[in-house]
Amino acid sequence: MTSLTQNAPNWLPGWFSRAERWMDSKGKGAWIAAMILGFILFWPLGLAILAYLIWSKRMFNSSCNRRHSRRHGAPLTQSTGNSAFDAYREETLRRLEEEQHSFEAFLERLREAKDKAEFDQFMDERARTAAQDTGDAST
Repeated sequence: MTSLTQNAPNWLPGWFSRAERWMDSKGKGAWIAAMILGFILFWPLGLAILAYLIWSKRMFNSSCNRRHSRRHGAPLTQSTGNSAFDAYREETLRRLEEEQHSFEAFLERLREAKDKAEFDQFMDERARTAAQDTGDAST
């Protein structure tokens, strides 16, 4: 069983991965420009680049850089080795979580107040309508 890398010259996989990393560092615009240029020069080349963009899911991600850096980067909970920075990061994340919870509670109170105001308005309108109906029925 042979594969592309076994039949390819030694420089091809390294060249292709270097070119791919370079294009990723430039962003999605570089990939699109290469695809358009490929269509202009030789349409099967542009089609091949488009197929590669779709197959590798580069076409539909917000950024090529972000996708690769998050996949290969360290998770947020992993220590960086700098204890001062790790303590700062933990404190900042804790504070942001507290602010998020308090903001969500504020939004919930705001929704409840709005719902109550709308319900009170509905009940007032209903009472006025009922009073008008009883007033009209008695005359």
